[in-house]
Amino acid sequence: MMDMHCHLDLYPNPYAVVKQCQNEDIYVLSVTTTPKAWHGTNLLAKNCPRIRTALGLHPQLAHERWLELELFDDLLGQTRYVGEIGLDGGKEFKRYWDIQLKVFRHILRSSAKSGGKILSIHSRMSSNAVLDELSQVNDNLPILHWFSGTKQQLKRAIEMGCYFSVGPAMLSSKKGYELVQVMPIEKILIETDGPFGNIKAQALFPWDANIAIAILADMWRMNISEAENMLRQNLFSLVSKHI
Repeated sequence: MMDMHCHLDLYPNPYAVVKQCQNEDIYVLSVTTTPKAWHGTNLLAKNCPRIRTALGLHPQLAHERWLELELFDDLLGQTRYVGEIGLDGGKEFKRYWDIQLKVFRHILRSSAKSGGKILSIHSRMSSNAVLDELSQVNDNLPILHWFSGTKQQLKRAIEMGCYFSVGPAMLSSKKGYELVQVMPIEKILIETDGPFGNIKAQALFPWDANIAIAILADMWRMNISEAENMLRQNLFSLVSKHI
C-alpha cells in the first residue's frame, strides 16, 4: 500500500502515524509546505526506508514564504522528491499569482539543474498554467496531485507523460471519479492528502488509501489484489525512471 501525497508533519500526533505506517509497510511520500519545515519533517522519517520526505513550497504560501527559495536550493540535494509545489488559481490566492509563478518557475528550474526530481504538484484552478510551465522544463517527473481540471486539460497532461495521485476524497466526487476513468491505468498512484483530505468530515490517514484501492479495483474490473499489484508496479516504474 502507498500514500503518495500526505502531510505527515501536520497530524496532531505525527509520530504515532509514522509508527502505524511502519507497522503496515506503507510507502509514504511525506510532502512539506515550506522549506523551513523540511528538517523536522525529514526527522519523522528517520530509520523509515519506506517513507520519503519531499521538499516543498506550497503555492498558497508562496507570497509569505518566497524568501525561503534560497533555503530550498540549499536543501534540494538531500532529496529526490519535491512537493507540495504548484499554482493555485482560487480567488483568495489569485492576487498573488505573480509571486506564485516566480516561485514555481524557480523550483522547476532548480529541480532540473539538480538532476531532475519527482514532483508532487498542486494545480487547483490552474491546470493550464501548470502544464504550460511544466512544458518549459523537461527534466523532472511530474505527479499531478488531486487533479481537478477539465477533460481536455487532462488529455494534455496525459500526452505530456504526467502521473496522477488520486485519493478517496477525489474518487468520492462525480467529477473526480470521471477524470480518473480517463487516466491511463499505468500512470495512477494513490494518496490521501491527509490530514486535509477527508471523508465525511473525518481526516484521512495513510492507511485509508485502502478506500481508493477498493474504488479503483471496481472501476478497473479487478479484484483488490490485482489492483494493489497494478499500483505497486506503477510506483516501482516511477521510482526506477532515470530523470
